[in-house]
Amino acid sequence: MAPSAAYMNRMTDTVLDGQACLETVLQRCLAKGATAADVALGVSRGIGVEVRGGKLESVERSESQGISLRCFDGQRQAHVSGSDLSETGLEALADRCVMMARAVPEDPYCGLADPAELATDALDLDIDGDPEPALEQLEADALEAEAAALSVPGVKQVSSCGNSWSQSERWLAASNGFRAYRKSGSTGLGLAAVAERDGAMERDYESRSCRRLEDRPSAVDIGRVAGERTIARLGPKQVKTQKAAVIFDRRLSASLLGPLLGAISGPSIARGVSFLKDRLGDQIFAPDIQIIDDPFRRRGMGSRLHDGEGRPVSRRHVVEDGVLSEWLLNGSSARQLGLKPNGYAQGGFGSPPGVGVSNLFLAAGTQSPAELMAEAGKGLLVSDMFGPSINPNTGDYSVGVAGFWFEQGELQHPVSEVTIASDLQTMFASLKAANDLEFRGTRDAPSLLIEGMSIAGD
Repeated sequence: MAPSAAYMNRMTDTVLDGQACLETVLQRCLAKGATAADVALGVSRGIGVEVRGGKLESVERSESQGISLRCFDGQRQAHVSGSDLSETGLEALADRCVMMARAVPEDPYCGLADPAELATDALDLDIDGDPEPALEQLEADALEAEAAALSVPGVKQVSSCGNSWSQSERWLAASNGFRAYRKSGSTGLGLAAVAERDGAMERDYESRSCRRLEDRPSAVDIGRVAGERTIARLGPKQVKTQKAAVIFDRRLSASLLGPLLGAISGPSIARGVSFLKDRLGDQIFAPDIQIIDDPFRRRGMGSRLHDGEGRPVSRRHVVEDGVLSEWLLNGSSARQLGLKPNGYAQGGFGSPPGVGVSNLFLAAGTQSPAELMAEAGKGLLVSDMFGPSINPNTGDYSVGVAGFWFEQGELQHPVSEVTIASDLQTMFASLKAANDLEFRGTRDAPSLLIEGMSIAGD
């Protein structure tokens, strides 16, 4: 049976129609000769406002629906997607996917999880989010944030200010018996401010997203922080080319976790294209460094009860006491490497899964950012980054940055248009964590000190 028109025209808490839609598709695929299949149905809606100059500039409302299907013919797989959820549309989707699976080359590593491997946990992660807010409230908060930024002396204008809310539902089903339903929501407010001095303009921003409004800083705080950051960047100076300490502010320090995750992902290891391909079990970081993935964090932006293939997830150390503990494996890469999947499949259900984490964080250290700065003596505090360049085979790293030069543990002046460079293995080995960790997204880290980076300036 296909979902009712009333269901598709509005979000509800009824799981029945969505699940019935997936059962229809799976039965059609198997009847047409597919040896296995998995499918996902998603429905979402959202609303956002933009303000400028104390007035509402635009309102945008979005509503979408889509279905993704993956079919197997032995060791062949194909996947298709669409938005037509009528009975005719679903039949055509299933027929097309089965035919495609018969025509593609074999993949010896593809396949669904064994039924004995499937997740059964049913914890309440509290990720539903808030009910849809009134448009007037979204507008009022955005105007309040804009006014707070403009109240900071020296801020000339707010170039953009937006406030949004969204909610989605997702149904999953596979021929191995896996069934799941997920409802999630979030709200986000952000703005960018512009300041000018002596004809030179600087820009900075602040934004926050969370599951529930009660966990978000006030609109006034978000606007004020954006304004203060922008003013602090006025009057930048160049620095001499040299090697010096670099401190990555916590706003962007988690960007260093991305290259680590890419280097320890199962597909990268299987292809031999990682600078860490021979380092499993080795001391990569200092002994006090812990990097943890926590899928069960309440209201976490990446929280989940299972991975992208239906396997169970758990709170795990990716790096424990500085030692690289494990690769991030989905079913395909685990089969290729002769290992067991460990809950890091991402996406999946209706398409071949990738690899990813949930709520990854680098644990806080014991020293404050100010203490790390005093320990380093002089160097660069990085507060913004532009276009990092990373070689996944060698770990060579360079990125354009802006921030603040410090000496004797004190900020001296803003800095812009400089490039910092090193290699990631050296950076990881010397990394020190501050105590200012804050959970804000799916990847978080405190401020991080790295000694001896190359700084290209004058």
